[in-house]
Amino acid sequence: GLRLSFYVLYRNWGKGEDYRYRKWREEAGDTWWWRSFFQVFVLQGILMWIISAPLLAAQHYATAGLTALDFAAIPVWLVGFFFETVGDLQLTRFKADPSNEGQVLRSGLWRYTRHPNYFGDATQWWGFYMIAAAAGGWWTVFSPVVMTGLLLRVSGVALLEKSLKQRKPDYQEYIENTSPFIPWFPKNQDKQNQKREVNDA
Repeated sequence: GLRLSFYVLYRNWGKGEDYRYRKWREEAGDTWWWRSFFQVFVLQGILMWIISAPLLAAQHYATAGLTALDFAAIPVWLVGFFFETVGDLQLTRFKADPSNEGQVLRSGLWRYTRHPNYFGDATQWWGFYMIAAAAGGWWTVFSPVVMTGLLLRVSGVALLEKSLKQRKPDYQEYIENTSPFIPWFPKNQDKQNQKREVNDA
């Protein structure tokens, strides 16, 4: 939580309003003052309660010792933390270079998945669920399912890619050759290398 808070603060410091909220406000017009209460604050409050269920369950059903499932959850969570942290760091460095303006990040973790940070976030929640299940909170499986669904279909991948396809001409090729979520080796690697060699020449 602290890592993500500092990252979001750094990324948005001195910048304007998030384009998603701006779009909602423009669409709502004069009704935004009350619609925002439900669409932004109440909705996010409910989602926080739903998504945090494994953490609450793990504390409620806490047992005296750790189980094999607890120990299996540790590497799962660490993989998620690695992908989210390193993915965010690589993207920050890429955006900091003015020569990359309008370009698509294809190196590092971004070579294997178009959204390593979102994949990492979802993976961490599956790790949290494993800890909850080990304590008896197996019924909280809805939490990582909802989180993964939100990241894939609502506020994460789907929304971001719609914007990126409009702003970056090469993004469609990136979509065709790179896994959307779960890391995997890119397709048509020889074709990509040949294109880079032509551009470098």
